[in-house]
Amino acid sequence: MLENERIKVLSERAGFNLCGIAPVKKFDNNRVVYDRWLNCGHVSSLEYMCRNIDMRFDASRLVEGAQSVVVCAVSYKSAISGGYGSKDNCKIASYACTTDYHKTIKKMLLYILHELQKEYPSLQGRAFVDSAPILEKQYAVEAGLGWIGRQSLLITPRYGSYILLGELVLCDRVDVYDTPYGGIGCGECRRCIDHCPTKAVQENMTINTSQCISCRTIEAEQEGKIDLNGWIFGCDECQNCCPYNRKAMMHDNERFDPIFDPRQIRADEWLEMGDDDFMSRFGRTPLKRCGLERIKQNIKK
Repeated sequence: MLENERIKVLSERAGFNLCGIAPVKKFDNNRVVYDRWLNCGHVSSLEYMCRNIDMRFDASRLVEGAQSVVVCAVSYKSAISGGYGSKDNCKIASYACTTDYHKTIKKMLLYILHELQKEYPSLQGRAFVDSAPILEKQYAVEAGLGWIGRQSLLITPRYGSYILLGELVLCDRVDVYDTPYGGIGCGECRRCIDHCPTKAVQENMTINTSQCISCRTIEAEQEGKIDLNGWIFGCDECQNCCPYNRKAMMHDNERFDPIFDPRQIRADEWLEMGDDDFMSRFGRTPLKRCGLERIKQNIKK
């Protein structure tokens, strides 16, 4: 049996700000809400959200023998988070201004797993960072890290929603599981709903992805046009207005320091940029996912 305290120590050493542990369980109630969301057509071009649904709500189907889920979170808040002015018209979500978090967090998770395997040689487990259909935000709630806000993001009391999540699904029990979060949460606040420029944040705590600027600038292109409000990759509008984010601590892990500042790059510089220059400057960041041509298209829209 694994020790909760030991996992927490390794998580801190790896560079995470938060860590919680929950037992594997089925989320039947979440499945009902999810099916309703799919049926209303708000999934738009995110076809991957329609696949492997049984795995999404039962981690034991994702990893054979799974018994515990370790949820780790790291803050990425920087001066860019909430730092755009009214004249900025080439805005990029602040998480994307750093080295691609998928690779960074995966290495951090594997450090924890490998250290545990030194002490428990028979331990089996897998690490996930947006790479599998696991209900990571709900597991984060079960592990006591925070609550799911009206904008459907995980919000934590200390770091707001400017956090990135990663999970270890382990095939062993833990001596003590963390208590699910039971705080006040969003209360009566609805700023994320009211401040979304395209009304993508729904009253029922879901997102209409056909109206979501982040989806429109990154995911498979869709028919019809919406006002991107100056965003060319991702969108932080529903986060920038959140009271918890305004008072959230700045990130303290240097691996999540911004490596460029979008506020210093004009539209004409983006439009005149060549592929080699783009890859040299941004090839290590999430911007590589959509590529230079898509960014140029977003600027012109």
